[in-house]
Amino acid sequence: MINHISIKNFAIIENTEIDFRDGLNIITGETGSGKSIVIEAISLALGSRADSSYVRSGAAKAVIQLAGTLNDEEFVITREISSAGKNLCRINGEIVTLSQVNLLSAKLADIHGQYDNQSLLDPDYHIVLLDSYKHQDTDSLKDEVADKYSLYVKARKELARLLSLEKENTRKLDFYKFEEEEIEKARLIPGEDEELRERIMLLQNSEKIYENISGAYQAMYDESPSVMDGLSQSVKSIEELSSYSERIASLGQEFSDIYYRLEDVCREIRSIKDSLTFSPAELDEAIARMELIDGLKKKYGSTIEEILAYQEKLQKQLSIAENMDEEKRRLMHQLKAAKEQLLQSCAALTAKRTAKAAELEGAIQSELIDLNFKDAQVKISVEPLSEPSETGMDRAEIFITTNRGESLKPLAKIVSGGEMSRIMLAFKNIISSYDNIPTLIFDEIDNGISGVTASIVGKKLKEISRTHQIICITHLPQIASCGDFNYRIYKDSSDTSTFTHVEMLSPEEKVGEIARLLGGVSVTEATVKAAKELIENS
Repeated sequence: MINHISIKNFAIIENTEIDFRDGLNIITGETGSGKSIVIEAISLALGSRADSSYVRSGAAKAVIQLAGTLNDEEFVITREISSAGKNLCRINGEIVTLSQVNLLSAKLADIHGQYDNQSLLDPDYHIVLLDSYKHQDTDSLKDEVADKYSLYVKARKELARLLSLEKENTRKLDFYKFEEEEIEKARLIPGEDEELRERIMLLQNSEKIYENISGAYQAMYDESPSVMDGLSQSVKSIEELSSYSERIASLGQEFSDIYYRLEDVCREIRSIKDSLTFSPAELDEAIARMELIDGLKKKYGSTIEEILAYQEKLQKQLSIAENMDEEKRRLMHQLKAAKEQLLQSCAALTAKRTAKAAELEGAIQSELIDLNFKDAQVKISVEPLSEPSETGMDRAEIFITTNRGESLKPLAKIVSGGEMSRIMLAFKNIISSYDNIPTLIFDEIDNGISGVTASIVGKKLKEISRTHQIICITHLPQIASCGDFNYRIYKDSSDTSTFTHVEMLSPEEKVGEIARLLGGVSVTEATVKAAKELIENS
């Protein structure tokens, strides 16, 4: 329930606080005093959207704090709206998103505004009302329908995508085949382009390489004595002296290492020299291979690896195209199965809704009789839709007559504001019994009613308040007299500003306020007496 609300710099309210109690809380006040502003402030605290226009003129920000209790746990919701348009939400001092506030408030309160009766005129809303009644009976089925509808839509999209690809791939299939065959024919090997470049360079310069390599080898071995013979002799000469000096021994070891390293180099030079051959045909073949690879790079990728990756992509595309008929059959079967399962769940949901509709008819009719519709009759029609949706395959519409002898008509044909207010109250009372929402808020539920009907509505609100906290704005004394706790909103002004105040009324003040509602400007002994009688009979 809502325990307390603090409102600062909101519209024409500078600073006011209200303590609400369990039971029927009635708010009254003269027209224009700011009654609906209080409800608007509560609505903002519970998560409705706001903008800077709500900030009181001259103030930097509006602050609304709502303290409540839910499942025996206390909480405080704070909304701050700056004149610059910034919006800040807190729960128990922690900054949260507006959606988080809405999640909490949805469990706490249901607000019925002045214009909510219009929703009853929309047949699309009637299925929502039907589902709200004993919602535990259909919640799991609705979730099942939503899940299966999601699978159905997914299967339908996949088939549509495949059919689109089928048309496109039919046109591109020959082109894909040509490209894949061209790459496959090349038999590319990763890294072979680098090896080819080196091979071509060697072949193109083989004569010069041979001459220089041969000259280097001859310089080492062909003279008598050769360089290597001289070095060998030098190594031996120094080694003979190694026993006389550690320094000479060290030099001799280094000289020996150099000699053997040089000998290895000479052997490698000789190997290269012996392997060098010049073949114009081999050169032409290598150049042609390189030109082939370069041509493929221009078409399919800057490296051999990229070309091979593109080939793999082509192969997948070809595989899809070649297996299109099989895949299409698979997806069509999948879509058919998904729709059959969806329709089965929809049928089960329809059966539950039809059964609930019959129950709800009786419950509404009983409530309407309590609200002075003595001859009311109600019919809730559940009709099938042509195609399933995530909410099922049903359309519900409420038909009603409030007068004996008249035929049932769509609820949208009920034009009386007073009738619509009572019908909505009947729905609220029934639905609230199953949604476990502790607080119901009514902003001028009494629109279009008066006299005996107003008294009946007041007593009905009193009845509902035994199981729910009710906060109700009214201008009718018959309803105000039923309040367990009464509040008066009034307005005063200075030379430059207007202020709205809220005060909780004592029993004596309650009598005076109801007398004012009865008599208008003048409160007389007669209106005071009438006020007391109303309170006693409420």
